[in-house]
Amino acid sequence: MTIPRREFLRQTAAAALAAGTIGSSTVAAAPSDAPDLDRLPRGPVIDTHQHLWDLDVLHLRWVKSSDRLNRSFVTKDYREATRGLHVKAVYMEVAADEHELDAEARYVLDLCQRGDTPTIAAVIGGRPGHASFAPYIRRYAKRPEIKGVRWILPADAIQKGFHLSKPFLDDLRLLGDLGLRFDLCMPPETLAEGVKIVDRCPGMSFVLDHCGNANPAWFRSPQQTEAIDSWKRAVAELGRRKKVVCKISGIISRVEPDWTPDDLAPIVNHCLDSFGPDRVIFAGDWPVCTRGASLLQWVAALHAIVGQRPTQDQRKLWHDNAMRFYALS
Repeated sequence: MTIPRREFLRQTAAAALAAGTIGSSTVAAAPSDAPDLDRLPRGPVIDTHQHLWDLDVLHLRWVKSSDRLNRSFVTKDYREATRGLHVKAVYMEVAADEHELDAEARYVLDLCQRGDTPTIAAVIGGRPGHASFAPYIRRYAKRPEIKGVRWILPADAIQKGFHLSKPFLDDLRLLGDLGLRFDLCMPPETLAEGVKIVDRCPGMSFVLDHCGNANPAWFRSPQQTEAIDSWKRAVAELGRRKKVVCKISGIISRVEPDWTPDDLAPIVNHCLDSFGPDRVIFAGDWPVCTRGASLLQWVAALHAIVGQRPTQDQRKLWHDNAMRFYALS
């Protein structure tokens, strides 16, 4: 579906005040127009990638490099960012330093247990392959709110083969034994290494984050054919592994200022086709997504891209698959 940018923004501007995103305390995104609520999913939504951080609790070094992200983002802000959606959320770890992992886990468990927040479950941080990991994860594995672990491996660790080392793989298998999942968040050029990780841990479930971190800018450049083809092959390979699901997320944070849903459609459609309707889940990646657009704009764009697919497949993407995969209630 081709949607001219002017028409897309015209459609999304009408409900800016109703959606509560103009004049609020939420950091403005570019473009600044808020979506028409009629352009959003009408049914329930599970956002499987919700970041929250309180800088009085966690001292995140990485946010200091971004004027947009260098402040606290808490539940109140998320409610504003999602006004107009019927949304529940799965918290996603925020790259806290190792010595603050317990503080992060306690923080999000408190949110989940309060019962008055959108956050109902969590994927927490951890350091598989380190001696501290097994006792750490055993402390939280029996908590029903904890659904998995993510650690974005440093590039040099992948280059040195740490992801295929016995300590790392043994800890991933421990996650599987505990009924937990592991998120693969890797640069697109290393996705083939992700395939190797999955193949060495056949008993556990994995999540491919952010559509394999494809870059929408590739599809505007004839010079990027090799990068596109390599990403497509790796995503298709991961799609053949039945214990992997794909988060449709992340790509909005890398769009150019003049983006339209058509810039995202090739990535979204390849992931949907590679994984099939039962192994794809929606994810917001808020507030990181605001580098490119507001969360509601991302939702509206994705809603436009998938609008011609069967209604039941859309419902699976937005809600049903996440409920099943994360055993939510």
